[in-house]
Amino acid sequence: MMTRILANRLHHTAYVTKDLEATRAFYEDVLGFPLMATYCEKDELFGKERTYCHCFFELADGSALAFFQFADPADQAEFGSEIPSSPFIHIALHVDAEGQAELARRIAAAGLTEPQTYVLEHGYCRSLYVTDPNGMILEFTCDDPRAAPLDAERRASAHAELKRWLAGDHRNNNPFRAAEAA
Repeated sequence: MMTRILANRLHHTAYVTKDLEATRAFYEDVLGFPLMATYCEKDELFGKERTYCHCFFELADGSALAFFQFADPADQAEFGSEIPSSPFIHIALHVDAEGQAELARRIAAAGLTEPQTYVLEHGYCRSLYVTDPNGMILEFTCDDPRAAPLDAERRASAHAELKRWLAGDHRNNNPFRAAEAA
């Protein structure tokens, strides 16, 4: 039984940056995500008055990537821990093939090369990865049109596939990649 999903889309995802201008230059000047709002605030947060700036960079669907920077170095140290640089900790944004190609061009024009940027062919999608000035990894993913017809099958088998994997059966189920030994 499918229940209604109450969240409509990403509103924003927020991170702390140590350099708002470097972050602005990357997201706005390189990637082309316009700075849509800047809130300079002083609030009572977590038992202390804190002064900070909160910037939002717009995506095409109206959602945003947001970054905080604190005025007080102690607040920055408390909340601004480094973003983990594991490739498995990242934000993935959907793009079409034309958008992905344009982003790749902009990233190359900005002089960003491996290991700051790389491409992975997942089979069901092609992903362009880039590391921002904060160490956060962004993935710009373009779905392979051959994957769309498999969507209903993937939804129907999602729970069974998870159960199979958790039980120790680690066989590959990606039809776009060669089958592997368990």
